[in-house]
Amino acid sequence: MSNGLKGTFLVVADTPEARQTLRNICNAYERAVARRFGRAVLFEGTELGAFLAFRLQIKHGTAVSIQRTVAVDESRERYRRAYEAATAFEARDHESTPYPKFATGTDHPMPAEMDEREVTIDGDGESDGTTDDGETDDHRLTSTD
Repeated sequence: MSNGLKGTFLVVADTPEARQTLRNICNAYERAVARRFGRAVLFEGTELGAFLAFRLQIKHGTAVSIQRTVAVDESRERYRRAYEAATAFEARDHESTPYPKFATGTDHPMPAEMDEREVTIDGDGESDGTTDDGETDDHRLTSTD
């Protein structure tokens, strides 16, 4: 059923008990698993994926976190600086040149500057609730939503 990773549920288990339950669920419901990463899993963006994610969180509480993924569209304004810097850096003349040296004296941001700048939709760090193509963005999904 996979249509890429857009809208999948990222589930992270932080305790040994939660990780064991996560492994058991993944083995029992392989069709609902988009990707496995040890203590983290991407469940398909289906009702079954949501059910499995919520089941884990209800059973293990704060030891399980759930996020809803959205696709990244590098052409969006909020990614422009990072995308242009990455493109220019990968096209540099000398592969061994580190990024800080490459960026010095250019319009490209320095790593410390990028580290302090949130990539958000609006200025206060919160999503406006929509994705790049206008669909609802449920990345803040919790069991109480």
